[in-house]
Amino acid sequence: MAAERVPPRLLSGLLALAVLLLLVGSAAAGRVTLPLLAAMGEIAAGQSTPGSIILLELRLPRALLGGLVGASLGLAGAAMQGLLRNPLAEPGVVGVSGLAALGAVVAFYTGLSARFAYALPLGGIAGAFAAVALLYALAGRRGGLLSLVLAGMALNSLAGALTALALNLSPNPYASFEIVFWLMGSLADRSLFMVALAAPPMLLGWLLLARAGPALDALSLGEDTARSLGFDLGRVRLRIIMATALAVGAAVAVAGVIGFVGLVVPHLLRPLVGHRPGRLLLPSALGGALLVLAADIAIRLLATGPELKLGVLTALLGAPFFLWLVVRLRGEEG
Repeated sequence: MAAERVPPRLLSGLLALAVLLLLVGSAAAGRVTLPLLAAMGEIAAGQSTPGSIILLELRLPRALLGGLVGASLGLAGAAMQGLLRNPLAEPGVVGVSGLAALGAVVAFYTGLSARFAYALPLGGIAGAFAAVALLYALAGRRGGLLSLVLAGMALNSLAGALTALALNLSPNPYASFEIVFWLMGSLADRSLFMVALAAPPMLLGWLLLARAGPALDALSLGEDTARSLGFDLGRVRLRIIMATALAVGAAVAVAGVIGFVGLVVPHLLRPLVGHRPGRLLLPSALGGALLVLAADIAIRLLATGPELKLGVLTALLGAPFFLWLVVRLRGEEG
C-alpha cells in the first residue's frame, strides 16, 4: 500500500524539529559526559574551561558539519534523481565525489596536508570543480542524459584509478594508512574553520538546487514537455551539476566519502511528497542531515574500541537498502 502524502510544510517542519534535536544531541553526545548548558554559559562568559573547550573545539564543529554534510548529500541526491529520472541515481554518478576525494588524496600524497592545515579541504573543493569542468568538456551543454552519465562513469573510473595509483606509489606507508582512513569518511577532529570553509560553497549549491525545483517537476513529464514549458535543459543540467559539485565537493573535502545518503534519503521520502521532484528537495536536505547526525551520534555511543568511521556505518546501512531497492524495481518491471 502506497504511503499517504504528507502536507509539505508539516513534513518539513517535523524533519526540521528532528534535525534541531539531533544537533543538540550531537553536541552533548560522547564518551565524556558534558553538561551542555553549563558549557554554553562558560563560552558566553568567555571562560576557558575543559567543558567549554570540548564543546567549542570538538562537539560543536562536529554537529554543525554533520548537519551541513548530510543536507548537502540528501539535497544533491534528490536533485540528481530528478535530473536523471532514475531513483537509483546519487551525487557520485557524475564523478563529483570521486574527483573531490582524489583532490584530497593529492594533498595527502604531495605532503601539502602536513605543511598546510587546510590543504585537504581546499584540494577536495578543487577536485569537485575539476569534475564540473571535465563533465562540461565531455558531455557539453547540449549533451543528453546518456552523455552525462557516461562522462560521470568515466570520471569515476579515472578518479578511482588515480587514487589507487597514489596509494600504490606512496613512499610512506603511514601516509597510505592515513589516506585510506580519510576515504572512509568521518566528522571527528574537525574545526570551526573547516565549517567556515565548507559552508559557503555548500550554501551556494543549496540555493542553485532549490531554484531548480520547477525545472525538475517539468522534467518528470519528459524532456519535450519541459522544453515546451520554456526550460533550457542544457542550462538546467549545468546548474544542477555545478550546484552538486559545490555542495557535495565541499562535503567530501571536509568529511571524506560518506556513501548512500543521497540514494537512501530521497527514495524514502519520495512517496510522502507525491513523487514530485521539486517538492522532494527540502525534505531530502533535512532528511540527509537527520541521517548523518543520527549515524554520527550512534558511532560515538557504540562500544567498539576505536571509533567506527561514519562512511563505514552509512555503507553498512545503505548497501542492503540498495540491494532491496534493485530487487523491488526488477519485480515492478517484471
